[in-house]
Amino acid sequence: MEVFVQLLANTLQIGSVYVLFALGLTLIFGVMKIVNFAHGAFFTAAALVVTSVMPFATATLGLSLPASYLLAAIAAFAVVLCIGAVVFSFGFQYVLKDLNGSFILSIGLLLVLNGIYLAIYGGAPRSVPQVLPDTINIFGARLTEQRLALVIIAIVVTGGLYLLIERTRLGLALRAVAQDQEAAMLQGMPYRRVALSGFLIGAALAACAGVLMAPINAVTTVSGDEFLIKAFIIIIIGGLGSVAGAIVGGLFIGMVESVGGYFFDPSTATLAMFILVIAFLLVRPQGILGNAD
Repeated sequence: MEVFVQLLANTLQIGSVYVLFALGLTLIFGVMKIVNFAHGAFFTAAALVVTSVMPFATATLGLSLPASYLLAAIAAFAVVLCIGAVVFSFGFQYVLKDLNGSFILSIGLLLVLNGIYLAIYGGAPRSVPQVLPDTINIFGARLTEQRLALVIIAIVVTGGLYLLIERTRLGLALRAVAQDQEAAMLQGMPYRRVALSGFLIGAALAACAGVLMAPINAVTTVSGDEFLIKAFIIIIIGGLGSVAGAIVGGLFIGMVESVGGYFFDPSTATLAMFILVIAFLLVRPQGILGNAD
């Protein structure tokens, strides 16, 4: 029983971050009909900013660890949103609904941004102390308060995204554009403005994942690339463009990693993911909750 609860806790810890990251990627695809390979760079930027601001805030400004982490999180979101606004305004807005053009542009942006991060931060891994390092016991499962907070925040953010999409005018516009861009424009919706909003929300979700992971894992200038690969696996399994599919796929991959890593080893779990992707592409290419076109 304790093993089952521990594996469930591990699944939620791993899957929560995957869900946030994949939600941003699938939201951008749903609104703009592009696949953004530079999405991982938003995650990396947020995590790197946290590793820069937290030591400065604690050592120079004399802030407590929670206060410095909050300040670092605000700075990370600001930096990522600025990067997102720039790359959209000077790049992605010219390749909307252009898979080939967006592929070339996003790969180029990924290489440029990774090069900039490497020039600024170097290649050595960076880390910051956990804000909530204490360990708690829940039904026999042991996990740190930091990881529990990660799960709670991820659930709150995911719920907030659902309410935004389902209950606000911006959400209505995002859904309308995702379903039929031409019809939405005929109804007077400013497509590029809506696309920018969707793109920035997607970037913010990647930044949220980066902020949450910075105190838990070591951060490098290519940390987001690993999450990008997992995100593509998730949206293939869950369904490209499906918000619910990103949630289901993220938790499913978290379960595969947790269970496979426990009973076998991480490499076997990774191999199982790619086998699952191949199976879905052959049997159900639209994913679990995707729509066949």
